[in-house]
Amino acid sequence: MSAPHSGETGAPGSPERATTRRWWGLVIIALAQLMVVLDATIVNIALPSAQRALGMSDGNRQWVITAYTLAFGGLLLLGGRIADLVGRKRTFVFGLIGFALASAFGGAATTPGMLFGARALQGAFAAVLAPSALSLLTTTFTEPKERGKAFGVYSALAGSGSAIGLIAGGLLTEYLNWRWCLYVNIPIAAVGVIGAFALLPDPPGNAGARLDIPGVLLGCGGLVAIVYGVSEAEPRGWTDPLVPALLAGGTVLLTAFAFWQAKAPSPLLPLHIIGDRTRAGCFLTMALAVIGMFGMFLFTTYYLQVILGYSPVTTGLAFLPMTAAIVICTTQISARLLRHVVPRVLMVPGTLLATSGLLFFTHLKVDTDYAGHLLPGLILLGLGMGLIFMPIFATATAGVAPQDSGVTSATVNTSQQVGGSIGTALLNTIATTSGAAYIAAHLTGPAQKALTVREGIVHGYTVAIWWAGGIMLLAGLVAGLMVTSKAPVHATAPARVPESVP
Repeated sequence: MSAPHSGETGAPGSPERATTRRWWGLVIIALAQLMVVLDATIVNIALPSAQRALGMSDGNRQWVITAYTLAFGGLLLLGGRIADLVGRKRTFVFGLIGFALASAFGGAATTPGMLFGARALQGAFAAVLAPSALSLLTTTFTEPKERGKAFGVYSALAGSGSAIGLIAGGLLTEYLNWRWCLYVNIPIAAVGVIGAFALLPDPPGNAGARLDIPGVLLGCGGLVAIVYGVSEAEPRGWTDPLVPALLAGGTVLLTAFAFWQAKAPSPLLPLHIIGDRTRAGCFLTMALAVIGMFGMFLFTTYYLQVILGYSPVTTGLAFLPMTAAIVICTTQISARLLRHVVPRVLMVPGTLLATSGLLFFTHLKVDTDYAGHLLPGLILLGLGMGLIFMPIFATATAGVAPQDSGVTSATVNTSQQVGGSIGTALLNTIATTSGAAYIAAHLTGPAQKALTVREGIVHGYTVAIWWAGGIMLLAGLVAGLMVTSKAPVHATAPARVPESVP
């Protein structure tokens, strides 16, 4: 039998085979993105077990979370620019391998310091991996119809990854042990590396450009200072001298960074990327929306375990309806409609739906039932975030020159990560302060202490979630006023990168 011609279905180099490769490549990209996002929350439910096993103090245990978010959020811009300079496939594979090694190191930790260091390394490699993944997606899927479907899948995982992390963390902690919340990344990364070599295109980096060292120091230093300052506000309080000093120092560094980028020969973050009104609106909307979402994760996790007495696995599974709502809304509604409507037509109603979901959590009591209050709120929030995430990812990266796709992708991830870090610290401080004030005002005697303390904790949660709802509405206002572009289908797509066919 003669060999098939190049134009026949399934033949090497045929359009059908190229399309199949792209969609299998999406599976690898999505798998890597899922690993990065869920690792921000997978250890949350396992934290009490890890604390007991390694003898962590209550004051230091937050570093298991903060070390990851600090390195991730602070180094994303650098990771994005490295992807542009070296090549996205290379940095993608490098990030996967490094993430797996850091996870193995953390899973084998015998001291708190080893675990903190491993989490920081995970965050650093995630800062290389995440922008490479989104950049590969942007340069691989350029046809409008395919682009909408691909970004729908990617956005569904980005939006639901945190909830999936809570579910996975509960299952692994209850049926294995807390170390598997880290070890699980090793087989995922191995599949990702094999798939990347076999399926992903290899667009060349911009070898002639130089890395902006002053920009790295100013930009990454400023982000690290701000994320670190906000993270320290949780255990220390906002009035501790270290917190405002870090926030002020970070602001000064970022201001200097902006001035330097305007005249740098090879800027770390070209100002035209954030100078575009629609793109800047997407970044800001993402940061604000994630504040409300992460606040809900934090308080609902503690409410279910501490107040209602749920087990880790039951707590994780309680978030499953929200995860399903995000996936269904993103892939079946947002991905289909974005080809026909402007992005803010999805984003603004999404923030309203998410806000209505958060309002259900403002009525929590010490004995609130899950089906009557928590379940409707989770579903509405999931539907709302499904309408928000996909348009942001697709719009923010549309029409970007290939040499800037990595740093643009990094900026989207930075807004998500920094928004989550700031939101967690801010809302937790509000909850703690409000709860303490309630307890002080209502504690009448030792006989009522236990109930009053529980009521005070829940009151703090509800006050913080009111704030989260207000911030979510602000995200909708920003999207409505700033995201004025047409649908990404109408934008100028970057040139297609030739398929790498063996």
